[in-house]
Amino acid sequence: MLTQISRRRRVASLLALAAALTVAAPVVEARPGGGGSFGSRGSRTYTAPSATPTAPGGGMTMQRSQTAPSPGMGSPGMQAPATGRRFGGGFFAGLLGAGLIGALLGGGFFGGLGGLASMIGLLFQVGLVVVVVMLALRFFRRRNQPAGAGAPYARSSLDGEQGPGGPIGGAPGAPAAGMFRGGQRPPQARPVQIGPADYQAFERLLGDIQDAYSREDRVTLGNLSTPEMVSYFDEELRNNASRGVVNKITDVKLLQGDLAESWGEDRTDYATVAMRYALKDVMIERSSGRVVQTDSSEATELWTFLRQPGRGWVLSAIQQTR
Repeated sequence: MLTQISRRRRVASLLALAAALTVAAPVVEARPGGGGSFGSRGSRTYTAPSATPTAPGGGMTMQRSQTAPSPGMGSPGMQAPATGRRFGGGFFAGLLGAGLIGALLGGGFFGGLGGLASMIGLLFQVGLVVVVVMLALRFFRRRNQPAGAGAPYARSSLDGEQGPGGPIGGAPGAPAAGMFRGGQRPPQARPVQIGPADYQAFERLLGDIQDAYSREDRVTLGNLSTPEMVSYFDEELRNNASRGVVNKITDVKLLQGDLAESWGEDRTDYATVAMRYALKDVMIERSSGRVVQTDSSEATELWTFLRQPGRGWVLSAIQQTR
């Protein structure tokens, strides 16, 4: 009897510990962004931000983004389709393999020959198939090729031009746009100057976004962030609600910050800023108001802001440092 009671107590203790861990586990990196890298940075979405004194290791590559990668973006896990593949793979290899197997079994493509005659017949048949396939491919290419196709891309006039954070139009060492056959040229980039008023706006947005996230104020988040970022914040807030907790963030203070990159594409300005800030991060149980965990810490992240004509800066991406 005592043994059964002891076992029940141990099981109850394990269940209580598991329940506590279930609530406590998501608390780590519970601030907006959850310690991940997501959002959009225009043509530089899949390029890691440059290193700065605040973030000496630079930024991590994007984990989640609604920006479709182009051949020049180099998205992790995604590759541009192969171009210029030589004739002789796949289809041709299958034909040749079938012919060799047939020869070994005593028949070519059409059978009836043996020994040396079989091999000569095989080579003749393979040559005939190659000629037919090449003529067919040439015919269809000519038929489907649009007017003006085949002309090489002109090299971008921006090659070698320098802007804040490195060469305009991409990361240092990135291939020129003309090197991507069939791909779209990256948007024209231009330098963007960042002044004291912009830095004040970035610091203000850091605190206002943390405060709106803490209050679960989706309307304010929508005014301070892009729709894409709001969708990620909303997902995090719904996950907190499903666990019965609310994330309260207070005492946000910028300790150090500097500019990693700034550039313009079309009518949109971008600025990626490294920021090291202090905050008090508290997870509270919704039903009782009980504090589940308190975390007073520092964080260093790279925030990208965008600005369109006649509008202020809004948050478009958060990336973690290396």
